[in-house]
Amino acid sequence: MVVSVGNEVGADSVANRTAQAYQDLRALIISGHYAPDSRLTESELTTQLGVSRGTVRSVLARLAQEGYVTTEVNRGARTRSFTVEEAVEILETRAVLEAALAAKAAERATDEDIAAMTETCRRMWDQQKPGGRDEYVRLNHRFHEQIRQAARQSTLTRFVDSLLYPLVVRQYSNADRTNPRLESVKEHEAILAAIGTHNPESAAAAMRHHLSAVRRALQLNFAMSNDPSSSGADNC
Repeated sequence: MVVSVGNEVGADSVANRTAQAYQDLRALIISGHYAPDSRLTESELTTQLGVSRGTVRSVLARLAQEGYVTTEVNRGARTRSFTVEEAVEILETRAVLEAALAAKAAERATDEDIAAMTETCRRMWDQQKPGGRDEYVRLNHRFHEQIRQAARQSTLTRFVDSLLYPLVVRQYSNADRTNPRLESVKEHEAILAAIGTHNPESAAAAMRHHLSAVRRALQLNFAMSNDPSSSGADNC
């Protein structure tokens, strides 16, 4: 009986280390620490994550199943890169799901939810300046997360979280642009106004409009990526 308990504790410890290594590596990929199509070697990852090669293999297998990395026999693992067609499909899917979440948020948002989104939009205006892009991107992410929380719809939220949208943005956004897209805050405020007046149809339409604009900006970058002389467009 004592041996069994010890084995269970050991198994829990291994599972915890594997789960933490998965979270750490996934966060590194999403944050852009690795460029698209970067090679991931087991030896480097064991040092970086502080786990065994067996744990690294388990983590890479899970990330491959979820689409964050690709693996080939005898060639190891690489971070995922996307064709233009794949990226557009992900953007279109995101628009459908987040429009539905915005509609739910309009139905269910509390005064506290609306106040939090209002404050985020106010701070987004403060970043509409050269050099404000990084903080604006963080606030943009917060605003969309606040909508998901206000929607209180776990199934839709889970589907959105499973999309590889952050990787698409990392691959195709214009890293040289330092200021946010000019109309972006106005689009967020239109979403907020519809949620604040508890109008689901308007909230969904405003979200679709916003994400269509994001898609068009990124699609411009798709085209500009083949033209080194062009500066492209921002994604936010």
